[in-house]
Amino acid sequence: MKKIKISPSILSADFSQLGNEIKRLEESGADLIHVDVMDGHFVPNITIGPEVISKLRKYTSLPFDVHLMISPVHDFIKNFADAGADIITIHPEATNDLASSIKKIKSLNKKAGVSLNPETPVEKVLPVLKQIDLVLIMSVNPGFGGQKFMENTLEKVKILRKEIDQTNLKTLIEIDGGINFENATMAKKAGVDILVSGTTIFKENGGNLKKNIELLRTGWNAKAKKYQIILFFYSKAIFFKF
Repeated sequence: MKKIKISPSILSADFSQLGNEIKRLEESGADLIHVDVMDGHFVPNITIGPEVISKLRKYTSLPFDVHLMISPVHDFIKNFADAGADIITIHPEATNDLASSIKKIKSLNKKAGVSLNPETPVEKVLPVLKQIDLVLIMSVNPGFGGQKFMENTLEKVKILRKEIDQTNLKTLIEIDGGINFENATMAKKAGVDILVSGTTIFKENGGNLKKNIELLRTGWNAKAKKYQIILFFYSKAIFFKF
């Protein structure tokens, strides 16, 4: 059985302690560091740019999984490559020539990814599937963390999984948006290779990064959780009875 990789999104980290937060993620078993770059134009939010990424690079040896939500993206690719990005993922809508932008990423010796928003059809990525290393499926509308997972986006994962397997490609499937312990299991069954999660990793179980990363990777038993809740309230009932 393949090992699911976890790419924690630092969008949910403490921005005043980003370097230390990244160190903690590496120590807790993260496989990659997901960096969301937003320009306030392509998406309605502004985050960080290449200078911040270059300053963070020294804090970890983990690959930087950089998701560019900026438009037009083509002329900024080199900036992020030079800053230390290992994977550069772009949107078809953010470039006039997707194939050319992918070629530019690869020419800089970086892995190339293409991201599909919830409303973007999977057919947009099929013509370049052989040229890229990763497809990022957005399971929320990009721009802000903490949104609700859109289950219908898993259909794209299933289509891509079938296409990739049938053509013997090594392209990875990543999913980002509202990922928690429960829907992570659904995403894995659909065929994803990489789970991006921010709020769940940084907020659940008192912010226990290691526990949350492992739960996302190995699975979460909803029936067991329900049983634990029942036992908790049962024990409370017995306590108050006496």
